[in-house]
Amino acid sequence: MHKAGFVNIVGNPNVGKSTLMNLLVGERISIATFKAQTTRHRIMGILNTEDMQIVFSDTPGVLKPNYKLQESMLNFSESALADADVLLYVTDVVEKPDKNGDFIEKVRRMNVPVLLLINKIDLSNQDDLVKLVEEWHEMLPQAEIIPISATSRFNIDTVMKRIKELLPDSPPYFGKDQWTDKPARFFVTEIIREKILLYYDKEIPYSVEVVVEQFKEDEKSIHINVVIYVERDSQKGIIIGKQGKALKKVATEARKALERFFGKSIYLETFVKVDKDWRSSDKELKNFGYNMD
Repeated sequence: MHKAGFVNIVGNPNVGKSTLMNLLVGERISIATFKAQTTRHRIMGILNTEDMQIVFSDTPGVLKPNYKLQESMLNFSESALADADVLLYVTDVVEKPDKNGDFIEKVRRMNVPVLLLINKIDLSNQDDLVKLVEEWHEMLPQAEIIPISATSRFNIDTVMKRIKELLPDSPPYFGKDQWTDKPARFFVTEIIREKILLYYDKEIPYSVEVVVEQFKEDEKSIHINVVIYVERDSQKGIIIGKQGKALKKVATEARKALERFFGKSIYLETFVKVDKDWRSSDKELKNFGYNMD
């Protein structure tokens, strides 16, 4: 009998969801940086074996929206509750269990298996961890609680074993050679946005959207033209930097990462444009592929 199902990963920003996703899928699918609100879309990674297909889905961190973009991010997270066969709710030893009461209440009402993963246990001690497990058990009594450390891979095999046991019998949803639902262009934008998150401070990374305007691939190389959109003229100046040095650094690091990701030579051209207040515009957000329904 063949098993297949959707394993959806939800939780607050900064608890290590993307790192966990990459470990489970075995491909570098989600951006994993130290900054919050990194993942903006729902990203699927597909793990195939002869008798099983696990469709992992990483979502933006659960947060109280302050602008339209964050509303879209919360929509992606809540959509993951609707079609999950198994839900992974990721938290850590720092986060308080009652941080997102409304969202947790929706999780509590779900009729599918919930694995509550307490990440970063290497930053805690046994007594505090036991207390935290008890608090989470009161919040989500139906959940199976598994302490993990994504960075040291502790208990990741246990999580995978339980997922496989909980998957329903089903034919595969996607082709057996497919490892994500996203096109190549999507990963170009994610990798460039990751470099921007790493190299710029404060609000700049969160005011940036990356759009691929050209993606021409041949047997050995890919030619890519990218536009980096910002909300202010001042932000454009910061992205470009003095004599273009900041943008050149980001483009160089992005090109190296893209060559590793695609296994081909990359020719990357980057441009910076201003699109005022795009994060608060329904029209612009839809143009950039965000879910505003």
